[in-house]
Amino acid sequence: MSDFFLQQMRSYFETGATRSYEFRKAQLQLLKKTVLECEEEIYAALYKDLKKSREESYATEIGLLLAEINTTLKNLKRWMKPKSASTDLVNLPSSSKIYRDPLGVVLIISPWNYPFQLLLIPLVGAIAGGNCAMLKPSEFAAATSSVIEKIIAKIFAKEYIQIVQGDGAEIIPSMMNAFRFDHVFYTGSIPVGKIIYQLAAKDLVPVTLELGGKSPAIIETDADIDAAARRIVLGKFLNAGQTCIAPDYVLVHENIKDKFLEIIKNTIASFYGDNIMESEGYGKIINEKRFDKLISYLSAGNIIVGGENDRSKLFIAPTIIENVSIDAPLMNEEIFGPILPVIIFNSHEEAMNIIKKNPNPLAFYLFTSDNKKEKKWIESVAFGGGCINNTAWHFTNHHIPFGGVGNSGIGAYHGKNTFDTFTHAKAVMKTPTWFDPNIKYPPFKGKLKIFKWVIR
Repeated sequence: MSDFFLQQMRSYFETGATRSYEFRKAQLQLLKKTVLECEEEIYAALYKDLKKSREESYATEIGLLLAEINTTLKNLKRWMKPKSASTDLVNLPSSSKIYRDPLGVVLIISPWNYPFQLLLIPLVGAIAGGNCAMLKPSEFAAATSSVIEKIIAKIFAKEYIQIVQGDGAEIIPSMMNAFRFDHVFYTGSIPVGKIIYQLAAKDLVPVTLELGGKSPAIIETDADIDAAARRIVLGKFLNAGQTCIAPDYVLVHENIKDKFLEIIKNTIASFYGDNIMESEGYGKIINEKRFDKLISYLSAGNIIVGGENDRSKLFIAPTIIENVSIDAPLMNEEIFGPILPVIIFNSHEEAMNIIKKNPNPLAFYLFTSDNKKEKKWIESVAFGGGCINNTAWHFTNHHIPFGGVGNSGIGAYHGKNTFDTFTHAKAVMKTPTWFDPNIKYPPFKGKLKIFKWVIR
């Protein structure tokens, strides 16, 4: 990508064309309209890339984007309006306001697992914030990337929003070395996130990093095991396990392990049927490289259910494994596939020691009916976000921020948080001239007592 096109975007942004409420609203409405017009093409592309059903594609991709657009359109004028802030005693009678300023030209980089919404939901915030945006979709979800390119080219001028295709390992460093973006928003793996962070750091470019990690699901003795099984199976095997917030492993209390395993076996059968490979409701692995990596995990323990696979169809059945060593790669690498280790624990401390081996998970899931246990767990573990008696659904709630902490990411988005991510909180204090006491000015000798009374 020549920096000529990026400089064009910079020049366009500096004209101020993207700043008005009317412009931002019109672009969001246009995006929504075009997505709805291309709905069938999007379904076909997601099926080709990941074998997602129409229902799953709408619930986890198209619907989430439309909800983000609708929320933003409903609230944008209010979000854009300068907010009054308090003023301290020493500055009275000044008044203070916070303005939300566009950042400029931003770069949004998305992964292949939810290739539609993970690129376009951040774009909604970039548009709402009054920015220009360069989009880099994943080359591994080629069909979906192609449809997105068609949508973007159809409705947006190249100097406003542009998409670049190709090998991210070559294109992204090239762009970031040639041009200073005003923000980089990256969703993907921790190793690549570190590379993005390093590229941004040399020019002090702010970043949002939505990464991953090993997200545990804890099942206490007082949990509703039937509900836990249903919700863990849904959260884990959606998109064939290729979800950054999927439960990565289960820690189940020893007293209920056998009962839980029996219920989870039955749950998988009831969700996906006897012939899972042909099920329209179960996806495929993205490519052979990922397939081979996942297959290497299957020897880590005893397979309780699943394990069937077919490389020619990129199919791996929902698989439950027990008797896995805590030191095995399966327990130290983000799985990102339909393999779920089940580990037993007997005490809070024992479970915590396992979690601490891979700190700062992106998500954390706890199944319990005890409020004291809930409080103890939430206060014990540093995690990005999570659920009590559920998995994954917190991602769909645009009223709360979604993001990681520590190893699992930097920054957050969804709803107003997306708008805030792509704007700068510009503080302005306005001071009248009619009141101008000499105490503020030199000489300061003898004024210490007054300063101590005012500044406190």
